[in-house]
Amino acid sequence: MRHTISVLVENHPGVLSRVSGLFSRRGFNIESLAVSTTEDPTISRMTIMVDGDDAVVEQVTKQLNKLIDVIKVFDISKDSVMRELALIKVSAGPADRNEIIQIMNIFRAKVVDLSKSSITIEITGDSEKISALEELLRPFGIKEMVRTGAIGIERGNKNGKQQNGSSEDSNKLEG
Repeated sequence: MRHTISVLVENHPGVLSRVSGLFSRRGFNIESLAVSTTEDPTISRMTIMVDGDDAVVEQVTKQLNKLIDVIKVFDISKDSVMRELALIKVSAGPADRNEIIQIMNIFRAKVVDLSKSSITIEITGDSEKISALEELLRPFGIKEMVRTGAIGIERGNKNGKQQNGSSEDSNKLEG
């Protein structure tokens, strides 16, 4: 089963290396990893997708919580909004463009670059949506593709700052 783990960390050089090293040392495979600063520039959020059962996720969470720069770890696999971004460059001569654009419109994708022989498409959505578009575009000839990996945020009033946090975690986040 695929789990998505959100990790709030101090925004310092080397933190990403320490977190990914932990996964490597423990023999866990990272399916995708996205990192960026949060609304607080001193804190970054890592969104990590990992395959494994609940026991694997629990072990990963415990190990991550031992790292000095880690503020908070939580599983956002359920009850969250997940998105991915992909840029797909497709071979597109004049004869194929209308059909490619019709397919894009179904997926609410948009053209971000156009040349005589190709179209570069931007799409956001869940992983399955992006994979479905990729499969439909494959017969035209995909020249290049890049995907961000998943990012996610919990639905509603839940957020990583308040959920399952000790007062120490809350103090770290609020000031």
